[in-house]
Amino acid sequence: MSEREIMEYDVVIVGAGPAGLACAIRLKQLSDDLNVCVIEKAAEIGGHILSGAVIEPEPLDALIEGWRDDPPPICVPAGKDQFLHLSKTGKRKLPTPPQQKNHGNFIVSLGAMCGWLAPKAEALGVDLFPGFAAADLSYNDADEVQGVIIGDMGVDAQGNEKDTYVQGIEIRASVTVLGEGCRGHLSKRAIKKYKLDADSDPQTYGIGMKELWRLPEGRVEPGLIQHTVGWPLPSEIYGGSFVYHLDKDRVAVGFVCGLDYQDPEFMPFEAFQQFKHHPMMHELLEGGEILSSGARALVEGGYQSLPKVEMPGAMLIGDSAGLLNVPKIKGTHQAMKSGMLAAEHLSEKLSSEGFDKRLRDSDIMAELKKVRNIRPGFNKGLWRGMSIAAIETATAGKLPRTLSNHADHEQYRKIDEKGLEFDYVDRDLPPRDRLASVYYAQTEHDEDQPVHLKVIDPDVCFTRCEEEYGNPCTRFCPANVYEVVEDEGGKRLQINAANCVHCKTCDIADPYQVIDWVTPEGGSGPNYTNL
Repeated sequence: MSEREIMEYDVVIVGAGPAGLACAIRLKQLSDDLNVCVIEKAAEIGGHILSGAVIEPEPLDALIEGWRDDPPPICVPAGKDQFLHLSKTGKRKLPTPPQQKNHGNFIVSLGAMCGWLAPKAEALGVDLFPGFAAADLSYNDADEVQGVIIGDMGVDAQGNEKDTYVQGIEIRASVTVLGEGCRGHLSKRAIKKYKLDADSDPQTYGIGMKELWRLPEGRVEPGLIQHTVGWPLPSEIYGGSFVYHLDKDRVAVGFVCGLDYQDPEFMPFEAFQQFKHHPMMHELLEGGEILSSGARALVEGGYQSLPKVEMPGAMLIGDSAGLLNVPKIKGTHQAMKSGMLAAEHLSEKLSSEGFDKRLRDSDIMAELKKVRNIRPGFNKGLWRGMSIAAIETATAGKLPRTLSNHADHEQYRKIDEKGLEFDYVDRDLPPRDRLASVYYAQTEHDEDQPVHLKVIDPDVCFTRCEEEYGNPCTRFCPANVYEVVEDEGGKRLQINAANCVHCKTCDIADPYQVIDWVTPEGGSGPNYTNL
């Protein structure tokens, strides 16, 4: 095999999300002489971005002067807030938690916002490379990160070179910035290799699913922000919904649940679809059409699960570090602030050294510390969690205790233990199933490429996992990637990798941690529109 072509930069940023783009823009604003590139696995900037999203505007104000005169394509000023508890057929208004009051904020499509930020970065001289996936980190002889290796393209499912084969280049840089978002596969490797989580609690996660709908004229109240808890989730499962009313008769409907649920038969996708059939939601959505849909894991561990964010030659920003503020249901402002803080650090000295302390001394961490006990407070159920949240909010997080986080995949009950009762209804709104939902994600993978979902020990699937947990991968995946099929050779796990929407749930929630998500060929995956 020939030597890889090498490109040299001062800084290479992995991931063109809000953290990565904010870092690149701020770096060029501060140090125009630095050579900066951003690589992004999606075919287009924003194509893999999925978020609620209500954003706090302060980081944008600091980054892009006059942005309100030329806002992102979807940018609706926040209006009225509603916080509701749902029963199967009714609803009850609850006081809106202070963290979720959104006066002065904006409802956006984060994918569209990243697409809007990209040309602003390019105008400053940042090199943007969408459609190129970072397959691995590159290390020097001292075992320091020296850049990234772009995945080869044009390789068939057996690993042979096709006529379209192009060898991936190596991009070397003084500092590599990992802004891959939640459970980034390079970040995961780096955290393990450099033991960055040695002094932190296990990271915890949720899965978020979202659909963008166009409704009959007159139903949408632009700016209305609704959050719910309760039905269809039993009180033992952490989660809830968001309904954000946009412009042009569009509404963003989403559902989030923690991946620490204990019942291996629970299906997050089905819970989302059930929520849409609550009388309040069914009345809103009936007669409308889905424009796009998708799913993405999100980081919920917060302050006590934050790994060290620097290593030799590289640093973590945004949700690669785990900076989401769960009680606020917001992470974009934290991601952008961390990217800008990284840029300020790199402009002063082109090194990752000292960034961990800088982040921990910043208002980014102060915000997470204040709310550190709210998410783990829900581990004993909804109402106890609400009580703890009220106490932590009233005391501004100043109580001396810090509740611990746990690894999600260790929480399952065995399949033969009593599970939860799910009080569900018949459904008639689209999509009818997970495959139909994948259609709205516009996901595309060349069928003849190596499977990017690696099962490290397949024997576990039909010995321990089937017997103990009933193969929960067939239920927690929102895209129907994992199927148990029987043929002449007996049972086997069929991996429908072409369905994958890159949510990372399997990498997180598999009880034996034998599923390893690696990046497919650059440009593969979902093509989200306005999510």
